[in-house]
Amino acid sequence: MKQFILMADIISSGKKKQNQLMLDFKNIVHEINQSYQSDILSPLTITLGDEFQGIPKDLPTAINIILSLEENIIHEKLNFQLRYSLHQGEIDTPINADIAYEMLGSGLTKARQKLNNLKTEKSKFAISIENKLKNSILSNAFKIFENITQKWNLESDYELVSNFIQFDDYKIVAEKLGKTRSQIWKREKTLNIESYNATKNIIQLITEK
Repeated sequence: MKQFILMADIISSGKKKQNQLMLDFKNIVHEINQSYQSDILSPLTITLGDEFQGIPKDLPTAINIILSLEENIIHEKLNFQLRYSLHQGEIDTPINADIAYEMLGSGLTKARQKLNNLKTEKSKFAISIENKLKNSILSNAFKIFENITQKWNLESDYELVSNFIQFDDYKIVAEKLGKTRSQIWKREKTLNIESYNATKNIIQLITEK
């Protein structure tokens, strides 16, 4: 049976302050493992310092983990970005339910190759699953997702975007931040929040069984 293999690494990790970066990375991986404990066959495990791998139980879980990681980075105002490889492939050895180590198979090899390829493609997402229709839709939707989110700035946008993700109503966000409704409405448009939510909905809907 082919498994969904999720790998990710930190983009340009060598240019960051290493101690804080590794602490933030470990914390965000730990948060995901706690939140999705019952839906992960093998937990996200940091393997090379700036990279993790794990085995979600199914496609919806894999996609929701990616979206959660992306939004947690914004909520916690973390100064790094991740790139992701989601590949459906063979794992020949027993799945380690405690830590994503000591597993072998062509699926793991291909997932890592696709992650490495992203470094030259300058892209954040590589999706490779057996269902060709879902694969195509997810790949295209994540391109739109990336085009929207890459325009957001840590210092000037993350707090506002975080509030929009949580409350999804510019009037509530304006009240929370002590800004006028007009100011926040304009920022909602320039940040493409409506397009972000629509793209996220497409990504989640296409993975439903």
